[in-house]
Amino acid sequence: MNVSVAAMDTIEPIERETMQRVTRRLMPLLILGMFCAFVDRANVGMAALTMNKDLGFSAAVFGFGAGLFFFGYFLAELPSNLILPHVGARRWFARILFTWGIMSGLTAFVWNDWSFYGARLLLGVAEAGFYPGAVLYMTWWFPSAYRTRMMALFGTASVISQIMAPPIGGLLMQMDGILGLAGWQWLFVIEALPSVIMAVVTWHLLTDRPKDALWLRPEERNWLSERLESERAQREAIHKFSFRQMCFNPKIWLLTFAYLNVTAVNYGLAFFMPLMIQGLGVSTDLVGVVSALPYVFVLVAMVYWGYHSDRAGERTWHTAGACLVCSAGLAACIVIGAGHPLVTMIALTVGLVGQRCVLAVFWALPTAMLTGTAAAGGFAMISAVGNLGGWTGPWLIGVVKDVTGSTDLGMLCLALTMVISAVFVLLVGHDRRLERIPSRT
Repeated sequence: MNVSVAAMDTIEPIERETMQRVTRRLMPLLILGMFCAFVDRANVGMAALTMNKDLGFSAAVFGFGAGLFFFGYFLAELPSNLILPHVGARRWFARILFTWGIMSGLTAFVWNDWSFYGARLLLGVAEAGFYPGAVLYMTWWFPSAYRTRMMALFGTASVISQIMAPPIGGLLMQMDGILGLAGWQWLFVIEALPSVIMAVVTWHLLTDRPKDALWLRPEERNWLSERLESERAQREAIHKFSFRQMCFNPKIWLLTFAYLNVTAVNYGLAFFMPLMIQGLGVSTDLVGVVSALPYVFVLVAMVYWGYHSDRAGERTWHTAGACLVCSAGLAACIVIGAGHPLVTMIALTVGLVGQRCVLAVFWALPTAMLTGTAAAGGFAMISAVGNLGGWTGPWLIGVVKDVTGSTDLGMLCLALTMVISAVFVLLVGHDRRLERIPSRT
């Protein structure tokens, strides 16, 4: 029997109880925070249905502005993650949630292209650090055997936001004219409020490190601290990256560019999916509901994929294979065309499933390689540079749509980038630090 499967079938009671307590206490906070993040960064796609016409934005202007969020993210990501270990996750996450909530709400009052660009840039600066900070935070609490499924669980926040936010956004858009505000303005104002509320909740309920967890029994705190320390020692015995070595390591850069391609697809679809679905003949009132349907399948698939990766103790092929599934789905959308909307939606769903399954497993690769300051900086660097794909993806689709009147060529480019991501992940190859440390029995 596979060692990782056998080990997981012989878990000691203290391990089971400790990890259940940690999961129940921390994961809802992280998931709710990430849910707010994805709503506030992606609701611009729903707002575009009427905002673009009201403000006179072309598809290229909208795509460029929507993607500027990630340039702001890029500028502030690394400093944010390096600050996090010094001030603590509780304080830093609360600060991030509060500032991005304020900036998201202020987006309701943009009046031209430059004010839109500025609002999106500052929103990115405000939110920078939450996602890679959460990845780093999970390495402080979850042993390697649990990390991929926790990342998949964490990733469900973005999927749930894609299921819930479009229909809710559609309802908010119907508030058009109330108190003199357009529907898209109400969308930004109301959807910013949960982030501010979560800032307060995070401040009061999040715990920085296992040693501070008074909600764990002393023996549970000791077990978790010792387990995490043993894993850190094992990785550093193979190779301990300094911050400088991490910056120049070719495997880290291969993962960075693979992640850039994945985010280009993610946000290219997120920002333009409502417009693409509208192009299939769906009425504006139903776009939100139809946009949400594929994510029901995505939610189930990514949780299963993360769990399967942990059970198998394998990361590389789980990541690369999901990249190829995504590429096949996007390419099929182009071949099928708008003349067959139902089949096109099925192909688009396959593409989305593949893309999100990549994210469910991807972070198990760098988290197994990096520790200490190199981990804080490395996760931030991968996320910061990689998230520039969130700028290039929407911009690419917007430019192509303006020039050709169709998103097909842009979708083809996104499909090809996922093949490249698969190649990069396979070039990184297997690393002994990716292996699970079996539970002590």
